[in-house]
Amino acid sequence: MDYIEKVLDKVREWTRKLIDAVLGPEAQPEPEAIPIPVNDRRVRR
Repeated sequence: MDYIEKVLDKVREWTRKLIDAVLGPEAQPEPEAIPIPVNDRRVRR
């Protein structure tokens, strides 16, 4: 019985790798944008 479980684990691992190869890795949330302060003053002389 233990042998069958090991085989099933390997099959699951290979299936996961195959899906990742075909569809790409699992979607990860995009990082939140960090606001960057901008000096918008226009100096005219």
